[in-house]
Amino acid sequence: MKFKDNIVIVTGAGNGIGRSVAAMYAAHGAHVVIAEKNRDAGEAAALAINESSQTTGSAVFHPTDVSQPQEIEQLMRSTGERWGKIDVLINNAGLSVWKSPYDLSVEEWDYILNTNLRSVFLASREAAKIMRTHGGGAIVNLSSTRAHTSEPNSEAYAASKSGILALTHALAVSLGPDGIRVNAISPGWIETGDYAALRPEDHAQHPAGRVGVPDDIARACLFLTQKDNDFITGTELVVDGGMTRKMIYVP
Repeated sequence: MKFKDNIVIVTGAGNGIGRSVAAMYAAHGAHVVIAEKNRDAGEAAALAINESSQTTGSAVFHPTDVSQPQEIEQLMRSTGERWGKIDVLINNAGLSVWKSPYDLSVEEWDYILNTNLRSVFLASREAAKIMRTHGGGAIVNLSSTRAHTSEPNSEAYAASKSGILALTHALAVSLGPDGIRVNAISPGWIETGDYAALRPEDHAQHPAGRVGVPDDIARACLFLTQKDNDFITGTELVVDGGMTRKMIYVP
């Protein structure tokens, strides 16, 4: 119950990793704001969390398209007005378009960068304005192991996730005097679909012996935002089952 009565905002919390993160904070006593563009998904996530026997806090849905600066500002303003504070911000929302760099349009590039990277800066800035008025807070930005390694046709996504890492340490230095810690998590393969459909060889790629699940990232978020971990800031926590540390030789 270390997060009892904490106010936690999770962007992109309607599905996948974000939904698991929101549910875990609510299970530890937090009041969670589900900031989600898809109204049906956001409302369903809030309802499921509030009806869960594991929940000791609560969840509310706030429609938010993080590619739109004014919607980010409204999210933070309404949260501050409702509860008077923000303790934790999880910048999770993100997307990509897998397309050859020969074909990727400027509009697609801008949309991905604005959604994945610009939103992290704007949300962090607006949340920090409220956090610093009540002693500080903690921010976690979701990057990706694709900030370090790539597959073809992922240029915009890779650029946005790499940018998040640089933005994280810059914000940690700038916001530190206000008692605000900023860290990043870089997930590897986190299966948000049919886990049972994975093959043995999928799991065997990982030194940990399995593909990741959203709760793996949720637990990492809780760790980084606990108040007694106040010496951890400006860092990247890679949560990938050791996959990016495994050398691969082709016979």
